[in-house]
Amino acid sequence: MDDFLQNNGFLIVTMVQQALLAMSLYYPLMSGQLSLASPGFYALGGYVAAIIGTIEYFAPWRDALGWSIFPLEWLAAGIISGVLAVLVGIPALRLRGIYLALATIAFVEILRVICLNLEITGGAIGIFGVPQLFESRWSYIWTFGPLLILMLFFSYRIDRSRVGRAFKAIREDELAADAMGINPTRYKVLAFVIGAVLAGVVGAMSAPFLNTWNARQGTFDASIAYLAYVLIGGSRSMWGPLLGGTLLAALPEVLRPLKDSRLIINGVVLVFASIYMPQGIAGAVGRIRNFTVRKFGSARSEK
Repeated sequence: MDDFLQNNGFLIVTMVQQALLAMSLYYPLMSGQLSLASPGFYALGGYVAAIIGTIEYFAPWRDALGWSIFPLEWLAAGIISGVLAVLVGIPALRLRGIYLALATIAFVEILRVICLNLEITGGAIGIFGVPQLFESRWSYIWTFGPLLILMLFFSYRIDRSRVGRAFKAIREDELAADAMGINPTRYKVLAFVIGAVLAGVVGAMSAPFLNTWNARQGTFDASIAYLAYVLIGGSRSMWGPLLGGTLLAALPEVLRPLKDSRLIINGVVLVFASIYMPQGIAGAVGRIRNFTVRKFGSARSEK
């Protein structure tokens, strides 16, 4: 068992990490926003942790606080990401649909170009030698795992709260929600900020996990990958990002024995899932469950 965890620990932690990043897109989608800004906040959070962990200015803090500097990095990344999300979200969320998607893609690219040209971020080379919290890659499950459980509980609670109902009302019909007294701007910004804070914290956790950080962490390709996680998993259920993120993160490794053919099969799986499971894996499971309940429930009632 120990050998299995040591050999596959990096992949297992990566699957949990990608599920969390998928959830950072789930919250804006929950309120009807096609936002692709999560990779930008993810990269920002990673840079915050990498800078605090490597720059000489913070050396006295690192020496004094020891391992407890890492939770402070996560907190700093979450706060900075949240503040930036408010500044970006208030004007950007006036847009809808594809226009919002383009605006958030532009935000990700602006952040990437800025990081490529700043000395503090290491430019195009990035930052190497980020201090690690654990010696073993598998041990990082003790940071990403509890965060995933916390976010699932948070999603469960928010889904059944007044805020969650407001998110869904805005997603279904923003004009009708506004007419019912729901402030769309307020709730859309709130959903955007929740996703940004989560992405920033995951980025701050990921920098020590990867031991290096650079501008390639926040790109347009990453935006499309995270969106695929949510759409394939299911954007109408909190389990969708979990299923999509873990399965699609593991798929390339599972298909690795096929060498170059694995990329073709990976694409075929995505196309097949998009056509035959329009509501994602979680939606398909829900339909099967409802069909089973109706079929066997009616059979029992006839008896």
